[in-house]
Amino acid sequence: MEWNFRTAEDLLAALRAGEVTSTELTDEAIARIERDDKAINAVCVPDFDRARASAHGADQARARGEDRPLLGLPVTVKESFNITGLPTTWGMPPYRDFVPADDAVQVSRLKDAGAVVLGKTNVPLGLQDIQSFNEIYGTTNNPWDHGRTSGGSSGGSAAALASGFGVLSIGSDLAGSLRTPAHFCGVYAHKPTLGLCAIRGMVLPHAPALPTDHDLAVVGPMARSARDLTLLLDVMAAPDPLTLGVAHDLTLPPARHERLRDFRVLVLDEHPLVPTGSAVRAGANRVADALVDGGARVERHSRLLPDLTEAAMLYTQLLFSSSVARFPVESYEQLRTRAAGLGADDQGLDAARLRAMVFSHRDWIEANSRRELHRHAWRQLFAEFDAVVCPITPTPAFPHDHNPDPRTRRIDIDGIEFPYFDQLVWAGLATMPGLPATAIPVGRSPEGLPVGVQLIGPMSEDRTPLRLAELLEQQIGGFQAPR
Repeated sequence: MEWNFRTAEDLLAALRAGEVTSTELTDEAIARIERDDKAINAVCVPDFDRARASAHGADQARARGEDRPLLGLPVTVKESFNITGLPTTWGMPPYRDFVPADDAVQVSRLKDAGAVVLGKTNVPLGLQDIQSFNEIYGTTNNPWDHGRTSGGSSGGSAAALASGFGVLSIGSDLAGSLRTPAHFCGVYAHKPTLGLCAIRGMVLPHAPALPTDHDLAVVGPMARSARDLTLLLDVMAAPDPLTLGVAHDLTLPPARHERLRDFRVLVLDEHPLVPTGSAVRAGANRVADALVDGGARVERHSRLLPDLTEAAMLYTQLLFSSSVARFPVESYEQLRTRAAGLGADDQGLDAARLRAMVFSHRDWIEANSRRELHRHAWRQLFAEFDAVVCPITPTPAFPHDHNPDPRTRRIDIDGIEFPYFDQLVWAGLATMPGLPATAIPVGRSPEGLPVGVQLIGPMSEDRTPLRLAELLEQQIGGFQAPR
């Protein structure tokens, strides 16, 4: 029996029943990577010898009667997480030889839960792209169409899952970096509530692994089923042990509902700043129809929805003001000169990105204050609704575009070109206020490419969109292996 595309739940049941061993699962996953990854290039740092030893240890532990949440499951980890003995480069050539001394918190949690780490997955340069390619490890291709991107920055993890290279993976999300690759590759991902999952050790090479607060970034689970996301999130969701002196209550409340007919859902498929491509719009409509068929209350408009234009501008300001914080002084001064040359009437997203790169602290405080108003508006909306369904990006996976100047790249939306980074507006809708969002596959485009949507949930109520994802998986189907 081939196990590569089975769910983690199925594999755990088989392991407990003695139908398969971790060694067999690991050997099968390694064989598949060695056979198929030359064309995909998802697993950029294999760790097969240690994986086999770990699998043998898992089998011995199970023989002794042990049973941990992930015991014996072969998994992958995004390259940007520190793993003792393996390089952490973030795709940046100056750091190609950096090897951290300690595991990231989430890697430790995977290992403590019994997971078998097969290796690390590819990322963009500095994690700062919607594609996964870099000078050290090369380009990760989409398993559905090798001429297209797998997404970024967790593109290697999504491609690995879609290809059967391990059953689970962990990634990170600042600008849709979990959700976009899941959408492009036809798998599942969950962007947790901001601060829910400790992020220490997912850090730039040579930077100290400290328990610092992150303004927008989170780490989270990726899988091939909705229930597997919950399984992995339960391993990941806990405070950093170095901050336990601070009061934490990270106990997630149960999902608001268990049945589809009890959910109240707002479905969005239009954004005032960027059009939604026909394939993605069809995916959102498919979910809306499934919700209606299941008896859920579905609305297409709400006066409670925060202003989408202002939300996109705020997200752009917060994202890009932090992205240049460590730029060299000369580069920063060049940005200041360019920003000063903008006309007062230039209020587009491109201009907002440039102005944000030279924000003063006063500017950032003002943007942060407006974010708090948006968070309040979301709280009011989620008193009336349980989830918001919307796109992740306006299109399915796009062709590789390695133009070294991203400002000149364009994204084609039904034959019309738009600035490359404009496609981030939907990802930012959940990121800016720190809301949980679950990415689910909902079908394929006319060209046969995967299409996904995100289910945005209330702050700290991650189990609500995750449960809705499970119910929709039952209603419309879920992951399908590339053909």
